Amino acid sequence: MCTTCGCGEGAEIIISNPNNNKRQSFAPIGVHQHGHNHDAQTIKLEQDILVTNNNLAKENRDYFHQRNILSLNLVSSPGSGKTLLLERSILDLRELMDIYVIEGDQQTSNDADRINATKAPVVQINTGQGCHLDSKMIKNALNELNPKNQSVVFIENVGNLVCPALFDLGEQIRVVIISTTEGDDKPLKYPDMFYSAQLCIINKTDLLPYVDFDMDAVKANALKVNHHLEFIDVSARNGEGMEQWYDYLLKRMAK
Repeated sequence: MCTTCGCGEGAEIIISNPNNNKRQSFAPIGVHQHGHNHDAQTIKLEQDILVTNNNLAKENRDYFHQRNILSLNLVSSPGSGKTLLLERSILDLRELMDIYVIEGDQQTSNDADRINATKAPVVQINTGQGCHLDSKMIKNALNELNPKNQSVVFIENVGNLVCPALFDLGEQIRVVIISTTEGDDKPLKYPDMFYSAQLCIINKTDLLPYVDFDMDAVKANALKVNHHLEFIDVSARNGEGMEQWYDYLLKRMAK
């Protein structure tokens, strides 16, 4: 597959809704018939993709703004605990807000099935060989979800700290999640993701006694990349720190 334009076998995107077993397929941004010459065109192709993506992201942003919807893009490495964080948040907050979820993974509907068990409306996007969501995928998912005005839309991106940093989805808040089972130098190794985020959630704090992870160091490293970054420390497993996360959401819902 062409890593610049995204064309090639396996590029079809599948959107599935576990609530009604509905499935849709479409091509992601940049997919087209092969026949172009890749030689000496890499920069132009990258620019074209990002311009198209950003234009659609603006449409998504307008969609959220016009309906007073709080939208959050959750990004992280695989296994950071994004889905568990969402499950607990939905169960604890469902009496206070309407929550909708867009799940992104290369394959399976495992995460959407977990969210569906909480009774929150959810659609699953399978990107195939793709390593991130883009604004066209989100636009199609929103058409399927049709979220209420004054609700919250969580976008759980594909587990990857590189490519999702480049693609604006139209979200209002980008939340980067890092777990204590990862290295505290992650912000320095993947600076674009931490630079593009507004909030950093440090998850799995219940494991701190058992892992070699320095909370002060990870925050200092993140602030070197983005001195505006806010932090919330949580354990989605036992609930520690989740009230601070909920307060964060409620305050932004009220704006």
